[in-house]
Amino acid sequence: MDWNRGASDPAVLIDLLGEWNAAAGPLYQRLTGALVRAVRSGDLRTGDRLPPERKLADALSVSRATVVAAYDALRAAGLVDTRRGSGTRVTAAAAAHRTPADGRVRDGRGTAVIQRLVTQPPDLISLGRAAEAGGPDLAGALTDLAREDLPDLLRDAGYHPAGLPALRAAIADHHRAHGLPTSPDQVVVTTGATQAVALIARLHLGRGSTAVVESPGWPGCLDVLRAAGARLVGVELDSDGIRIDRLAARLRSHRPALLYTMPTFHNPTGTLMSAGRRRRVAQLAAEHGVTVVEDSAHAAALAPGRTPPPIAAHPAGATVLTVGSLSKAIWGGLRIGWIRAPRHAVEPLARLKALEDLGSPLLDQALAARLLPGLPGLAAERERLRRERLATMTRLLEEHLPAWHWHPPQGGSALWIRLPPATDARTYAQLALRHGAEVVPGASMDPTGAHDDFLRLPYSFAPDTAAELVTRLAAAWTSLPHTR
Repeated sequence: MDWNRGASDPAVLIDLLGEWNAAAGPLYQRLTGALVRAVRSGDLRTGDRLPPERKLADALSVSRATVVAAYDALRAAGLVDTRRGSGTRVTAAAAAHRTPADGRVRDGRGTAVIQRLVTQPPDLISLGRAAEAGGPDLAGALTDLAREDLPDLLRDAGYHPAGLPALRAAIADHHRAHGLPTSPDQVVVTTGATQAVALIARLHLGRGSTAVVESPGWPGCLDVLRAAGARLVGVELDSDGIRIDRLAARLRSHRPALLYTMPTFHNPTGTLMSAGRRRRVAQLAAEHGVTVVEDSAHAAALAPGRTPPPIAAHPAGATVLTVGSLSKAIWGGLRIGWIRAPRHAVEPLARLKALEDLGSPLLDQALAARLLPGLPGLAAERERLRRERLATMTRLLEEHLPAWHWHPPQGGSALWIRLPPATDARTYAQLALRHGAEVVPGASMDPTGAHDDFLRLPYSFAPDTAAELVTRLAAAWTSLPHTR
């Protein structure tokens, strides 16, 4: 999405409105409340023009009367005015209603997904998360930790900004097993992969800097880069991963400070970057002096040898920061991630980590240190469960939503669905939310706003939840005007 188009573009305004559909009350009151919040947060600024009533109504899949009533309420409150020839604009008086910063990322795409993590609306099935419940292995390790490790841990002062030594050693062993020579002093432990990306962004980005990213990509991570002040430049993918010809062109023309890529089961497409493509990424990064963030959040759950060696394993001279996590491999509630970095980059990252929180929780790290060595043994069962749930979701979609199309993913936990021509996934997402399903439209996952006829659909749900989800999605789909 090109944010220079401003709020007069319905697609831009919809992203600013976020979760308006999940509120209670009549539609016009929900829309009014969301518009007021956008004004008070500063997302809508003095002089910003709102879309024409009919266009916004079509984009939101509501009646024009709903938008008219909402605009009337804003005019009555003095937040907007309407003049012939210039449309409906936010007034200067609206500045008096500004509220303090509310944690949203200006021009971000992950606002709605993050908001629903915060508010957790009841009975909503969210497609913004692809997570599974923790297994019995987690409970067993926790029991062993309490019995065997807790006395020594309690004698520790508890402050390890770079990470608990035992966990750093386990992470180094994990990377060596996956073809990346690593020593414990090359590891910084973080509170999840998102914090890892945020620390790297703070170190390498600033206001006016540029980051090259894959297009599409996960909006949560893209917003982390935006929050650091970066301008994002997208590069397309093909069946082997990020396109090398387009990447080379972007590196030449934009001279970015950072390249962010997800080579192992890319989110949302499920693409596995080939070994040759990884080698060329490392070479190009070295030639152009750009630091690479290699997000390997999905790699921890895999057996050694299941994927090509990581980008950081190619000795091309580039600085590659490899991000890992146990969220996909073990449990989303175990907020343990890490950065594997060249030694010269570890100390600055550890300093930023110390400023952030003085170090991740020690008991969580000790639990992770126990679990990491057993990941290869869990890989086969995880893969079996993944295949079963993919088959279940595929069957349900083929039965209830035959107009939707996708390529079978090489891995990961989501389908990248293409909707029929002339279907805007953002409009469909508005209807799906009213039916109790949160859809992440493709345009929110693309720095340019392209892929607006795609959506991301995790298939990691248990069979009964998957069936209920597809029932809701199908009901929303049949309510689209062009599907009747």
